[in-house]
Amino acid sequence: MKKTTASKTSEDPNSSVQLCRDFSVSGFSAIPVKFSAACEACHLLYSKPHQVRGTDDSRPAGRTLFVLNVPPYCTQDCLNRLFSRCGKVEAVHFCERPGGQIHTDDTSTFFPTTQEIRTFKVAYVVFEKPLGLKKAAGLKLSEPFVLSTRDQPVVTGMGKWCQKYTQDRPDVAELQSELDSFMAEYDKRKKDELEREKARGEEPDEEGWVTVTRHGRTPGAPRTEAMEKKALKREKKKRSRRELMNFYTFQIREGKREHIAQLRKKFEEDKDKIAAMKANRRFRPY
Repeated sequence: MKKTTASKTSEDPNSSVQLCRDFSVSGFSAIPVKFSAACEACHLLYSKPHQVRGTDDSRPAGRTLFVLNVPPYCTQDCLNRLFSRCGKVEAVHFCERPGGQIHTDDTSTFFPTTQEIRTFKVAYVVFEKPLGLKKAAGLKLSEPFVLSTRDQPVVTGMGKWCQKYTQDRPDVAELQSELDSFMAEYDKRKKDELEREKARGEEPDEEGWVTVTRHGRTPGAPRTEAMEKKALKREKKKRSRRELMNFYTFQIREGKREHIAQLRKKFEEDKDKIAAMKANRRFRPY
């Protein structure tokens, strides 16, 4: 009888959902999902409240749900629809690994700066209120959540490749419009920088040189007696160091003078020696 019961449970398509209702491991709760209504097998997402270390504006403490085992075909819209039943979702962020850099959507249509994550990933679901996170942590589904519906389909397979092919061959008018808007924004940014430099008096001349002037110090707070003593002590230490340096400089200068005097004395002695050898006719230069 035990074997028969086990076989019936394994053949039941909803058996995995029955087991996942109260399933948790290492603090993670399992959420069953499936790609479409026609799929018989379901996929498990593991979620728990995100424990934030430090300050992170994109993943605020008390409002962020950490989701693991997110499949490649699961989009931000899918997770938004899934967890919207718990509360209003503020944002959904994807990362390649836990604690990694958040994958941001490119603002440019034709010049992407980031690549799409095509493998399994992790997600950070940010709710507007902490109550949404509390409900999502205890979320239990009686049936797997369908990611791709007729009203909101997830493009995969040949349809996705065709969509990518169309995006790689942009319309000339749309491309020119994006380029014009980018150049207009760039010109505006450079103009603002020049105006700020003019306001600071750092405008370059015709040859590109900038005249640098020394500005006066801004008046600070009045010194206290303790601060005055410290300043006098530092000034005294600087003065003694400067005097010691000058003393060593004087010694070096005197040493050089003495060395030059010895060289001159030896030169005169050599001259007298050569003259004496010439007088005795012993000097033969060749």
